[in-house]
Amino acid sequence: MPINYYSRTEIAGIRRAGQVVMAILEELRQAVQPGITTAALDALAVRALKRHGATSNFKGYAPVKGIRPFPGVICSSVNEAIVHGIPGSYTLREGDIVSIDFGAVVDGWHGDSAITVPVGAISPEAQRLLDVTAEALRRGIAAAQSGNRVMDISRAIQTYVEGEGFSLIRQYTGHGIGRALHEEPTVLNYVDPKSANPLLRPGMVMCIEPMVSAGRPGTRELADRWTVVTADGSLAAHFEHTVAITAGGPDVLTASGVAPAASAGQS
Repeated sequence: MPINYYSRTEIAGIRRAGQVVMAILEELRQAVQPGITTAALDALAVRALKRHGATSNFKGYAPVKGIRPFPGVICSSVNEAIVHGIPGSYTLREGDIVSIDFGAVVDGWHGDSAITVPVGAISPEAQRLLDVTAEALRRGIAAAQSGNRVMDISRAIQTYVEGEGFSLIRQYTGHGIGRALHEEPTVLNYVDPKSANPLLRPGMVMCIEPMVSAGRPGTRELADRWTVVTADGSLAAHFEHTVAITAGGPDVLTASGVAPAASAGQS
């Protein structure tokens, strides 16, 4: 599929969706505490989407035949879960970390973002994982300059994360976004010389989303066919922003309140 290049007016539409995503993620972040279930977080997001006049781009999503459509409006991935965790009866406990991936559609435009949130007091090791993953996102965004290539984003993320002694999850990637949740280009979190490496040009909009393991990079999928966990049971973190490429530099469309800085891991 070709890459879509969006006009300023169209990017403004994506920004509106991104701002709804940001506002609701802020609510979810504040709601995270010991004793709340991931299903309760999902219900909060359902109510917030209705209040904002938006719809979910996650609920009902089915990427391949034979897999049940995703049942929630958020992905809630706890501790060793990396992505695509289904919200349910799990009760968050002091010391957990929970990655919340969330998207919304406003007037046909898609926004998508993710944060990893500590539940109460967490270990120094877990906090460092959050800090490194959030900083990796910041560095990836900084590399998203017009005239660079997609792999410059990948290199910035990989160099930093592996330099800090952590592992990047390789089976899951960032992606283009706009009129659909998943568009071209694929945005890897590591350098692969065999992968497509398009030039970054104004009008491109993409989700940059490092997924980082405190242990090895291997993964396995649970029986629900959605939840992906680290194969060695190590903690994982995930941060994501929707970013437009402009002549003046990267424009974070899901900014404001869920910033790609190390401090975000403490929110």
